[in-house]
Amino acid sequence: MSAGDLTGPGAGAAALDPWVQRLAPTLHRLGVSKGAETRGGISLIGLSLAWLVFAVMLFSNKGVGFGTIIYALFGLGLALWMLRVLTDGRRFVIALPMIWLLLFFLAPFLVVFKVSVAEQLIAQPPYSPLFTWAEGKLQITAHLENYQFLLEDRFYIDAYWTSIKIAAISTFLCLLVAYPMAYAIARSSPAWRNTLLMLVILPFWTSFLLRVYAWIGILSNNGVINNFLMWLGVIDQPIVMMQTNFAVYVGIVYSYLPLMILPLYTTLEKLDGTLLEASADLGAGPIRSFLSITLPLSLPGILAGCLLVFIPAVGEYVIPALLGPSDTLMIGRVLWDEFFTGRAWPIASAVAIAMLLFLVAPIMLFRNAQGQTEEGR
Repeated sequence: MSAGDLTGPGAGAAALDPWVQRLAPTLHRLGVSKGAETRGGISLIGLSLAWLVFAVMLFSNKGVGFGTIIYALFGLGLALWMLRVLTDGRRFVIALPMIWLLLFFLAPFLVVFKVSVAEQLIAQPPYSPLFTWAEGKLQITAHLENYQFLLEDRFYIDAYWTSIKIAAISTFLCLLVAYPMAYAIARSSPAWRNTLLMLVILPFWTSFLLRVYAWIGILSNNGVINNFLMWLGVIDQPIVMMQTNFAVYVGIVYSYLPLMILPLYTTLEKLDGTLLEASADLGAGPIRSFLSITLPLSLPGILAGCLLVFIPAVGEYVIPALLGPSDTLMIGRVLWDEFFTGRAWPIASAVAIAMLLFLVAPIMLFRNAQGQTEEGR
């Protein structure tokens, strides 16, 4: 055996062969196919070591309680599932977005939902546990009073309504501004198209907070707009634009405008120009051609852009807090106050879950109906 055989890239895998042979029956039972035992053994050893380190950190910080054991078993099951995924290329490609959604959507959602059905306590953390182990039995204690309180208290209903109203108006204004811009970019020459798209996404390269603060300098009484109008002699006194709903709409439209332009551009850029030529040959004017051809074909981009703008605008906190009036009651401000000022975590979690269900459920129903319509065609 040469020195290269001992130090080559396959030396580490060769050293693991005895361990892999011992683990082969276990790997086969876990779903690892024959021929992938080496990769499966390496994955199993790596996952075991990572899970051991995580378990030590978890137990040393929180102590071994029933909830901790539940989380540990859930994590162990996830690790075993990942073992099967890592040894199959096709499963691995499909599992990547699934793991992302599991870790950054489903897991936080379950945590928030658990808190939403808990009872408010003066403790650390400020809510009661969902699972308890008493007298050899598992007890699940869930309280639905938090959701009932949301329906009974007019404060939260007004916050939801204000958030939906501001988000809907902002989305409509975004659509009015973004559609002509997206259409112009889609119909521009290829030499200019990339440059115009770069200008659209250029604001995303700077901090969101700095861009909102910049509007304070533009809209304030001593800001750019008022100073310019007074210099022209159009006005004698500054126009009050800050701390108004107008400033909130301007801030939201400016911040989320690229999210409306990009899906519209993607749809309009694929539009077949010969359809417009045929419409003109048949005697249709520009307005009629737009209403009968361009607008209907661009509806998928309109829907996608409206969803991308409306959903985050409903929970917007920074823009109303910095640009809007103090009495503007949006759900993002309510969540902040409940979590950090009142420390009412169960109520705040119930508010978040209710808002999520209100936004996601109609979208899922619409997508399901749209899928059935496409299958019918």
